[in-house]
This record gives sequence, C-alpha cells and structure tokens, in this order.
Amino acid sequence: MPIGGKGVAMVDARDIAEVAAIELIRRDRAPEKLPIERINVVGAETLTGEDVAAIWSDVLGRPVVYGGDDPSGFEQNMATVMPRWMAYEMRLMAERYVSDGMIPEAGDRERMASLLGRPLHAYHETAVRLASA
Repeated sequence: MPIGGKGVAMVDARDIAEVAAIELIRRDRAPEKLPIERINVVGAETLTGEDVAAIWSDVLGRPVVYGGDDPSGFEQNMATVMPRWMAYEMRLMAERYVSDGMIPEAGDRERMASLLGRPLHAYHETAVRLASA
C-alpha cells in the first residue's frame, strides 16, 4: 500500500486487540456509563515506504523495493480480491496516507504503552513473526 514520504505509524495487530480488550473490560466493569473517548491506536515508530521495504529486505534476506506513492496500482490489485467500490475506497485512503501520512499526535505512543503496561511491538518484530508463520 502506498505510504508516502511522511510515514505511517504501523500498528501490530496484537497491540490493537489488547488495547481494545482492555478498554472493553474497563468499560464493562465501570460502576457507571463512561463518556465516549477516542484512543489513537499507533505503532512504536512512524515508517516510510522505504523504511518498511528495508525491514522486509532484512527479514527476508532479499531485496524488497517500495513500489512508490501512486495508489492506482494498489486499487487495481485490491479489485481482484474485493468489490471494486471497496478497492476505490482503499485507494482514497491510500491517497491520504501519501498526502498527509498517519502521524501520531504528541503523547499517543505513551498513552498506548501506558494502557498496555508494556512497550509497543516494533514493526520489525511484527515482520519477523509474519515471515516465520
């Protein structure tokens, strides 16, 4: 997926699931209804497309090259496995990643780590886990 020069805070699915579970349990056990909150789910680092390609090159032991910031090819690929309207929506989302990045706000990483009670999983660790599966 196009990432763009500003980068994306790649999030490990285990961190997403754990934060969701913690928050759901907290809300379920609360003595009264809690106000709606927004939790910015972010990763341990903000990575560019080139950063992600370098990580995968290291993990796989072979060159991986970032395909660039044009999301039209991404849309075409996605249209082979999902409805065209969804592939189009994915392209629009990718265009925002390219133009704006997905940069955490100040304190987002610290809040996530605090909620989890541990450091966030680094993307390199995620890539190693996925490659060995």
